[in-house]
Amino acid sequence: MKFPDKRSLVIGLVAVGAVLLLTGYLLRGGSNTTAFRTVPVKKGDLMATISATGTVEPEEVIDIGAQVAGKIVTFGKDKNGKPVDYGSVIEAGTVLARIDDALYSADVEVAKAQLAQNQAAVLNVEANLKQLKAKLFQTERDWGRAKKLGPSDALSQADYDAAQSAYEMAKANVEVGKAAIVQAKKAVDQSQATLRRAKQNLAYCTIQSPVKGVIVDRRVNIGQTVVASLSAPSLFLIAKDLNRIQVWVSVNEADIGRIHPGQPVTFTVDAHPGEVFQGEVGKVRLNATMTQNVVTYTVEVNTDNSNGKLLPYLTANVKFIVGERRNVLIVPNTALRWAPQPEQVVAEFRETGKKGKKGGKPSPEGVKAAPPLKTVWVPQGSLVRPVKVTAGLSDGTMTEVESAQLKEGTPVIVGEVQKQASGGEGSPGGSPFTPQFFRKSANSK
Repeated sequence: MKFPDKRSLVIGLVAVGAVLLLTGYLLRGGSNTTAFRTVPVKKGDLMATISATGTVEPEEVIDIGAQVAGKIVTFGKDKNGKPVDYGSVIEAGTVLARIDDALYSADVEVAKAQLAQNQAAVLNVEANLKQLKAKLFQTERDWGRAKKLGPSDALSQADYDAAQSAYEMAKANVEVGKAAIVQAKKAVDQSQATLRRAKQNLAYCTIQSPVKGVIVDRRVNIGQTVVASLSAPSLFLIAKDLNRIQVWVSVNEADIGRIHPGQPVTFTVDAHPGEVFQGEVGKVRLNATMTQNVVTYTVEVNTDNSNGKLLPYLTANVKFIVGERRNVLIVPNTALRWAPQPEQVVAEFRETGKKGKKGGKPSPEGVKAAPPLKTVWVPQGSLVRPVKVTAGLSDGTMTEVESAQLKEGTPVIVGEVQKQASGGEGSPGGSPFTPQFFRKSANSK
């Protein structure tokens, strides 16, 4: 019997293996084909927003302090007759707290006594002035008689000079008396000012609310000593009107250029899930802050709180409405990002697609740039063709587009999936880990 040589044996084994592989491949249903995943162009409403986080704040807050030092002895009563506390509703003039006034009452009594003493001093110098005027009248008459007689045998030179000196001295004493009255009256004025100051300090021991509002924070307790030196200690924080409230929002510098007063805003708070509150931008503060090289600006958003649902210092998730479109053609953003392989494009558009990738000339400085042109792809048989569109507003998921070649319902490609020739996606009927034999797509040329 003649055995085949080694070369013939190897060739035969290779041929048998190839037949087995081909048979297995055919039994698995043939090659994978590429299917395009499409969505129809639709008409709808679009809203572009800027998202940020803020804090609910009262529109106007008044910090009530103490102008005198002392111990808190009592709290006042609120509108309902209860001691002033967190959340108390108060009227203008409501007593909030009282500070121990023993020392200040004593100061008032001392000032009163000093005033009475100075007033008595005024009466004393006024009486003295009357005596001095009487003395002046007497010396004036004596000096008049002396002048008539003159130095003679009837009036010695010494008596003549004495009469003149007494008259001049009496005149000077009257002027001194008048000055003493002015001084005494000024002392009275000073005492009155001291008394007013002492009374005012005594009045400061009773702390009253200057406005109608709600107690947001009470920062002292009965028995606590407050010390007013270089700055007034804060005792109460009052929100003037919780019907008007603000949201202070930190906005990144990259977005602040699209924020302006009067801009509509929507926001939510975790305390009321599912409820959307409305507001508008009131002010953009210029005192930016920098944290870890990130610059943020504080934007004040005004909102109505007539229902009282919004409480101070809630965290708000804010959306600034940058733009809004109604009943426009919209496509998913993935449709603008997807791009085919060259062999998947209809032949007549392949060169066009290559040219379209080149960047255009930049717009001259000061000239408004044309609306950005984007490309979406629509199926044409088993291949795809490009459609140029003008991209408009985007909300991050959908984008407004305009094109004469697109209308509502036109399918645009957002991706592709691998399908078996037998019709099922993936690897139906077998393990996903079974090796697949590579074969060019039927669309390839």
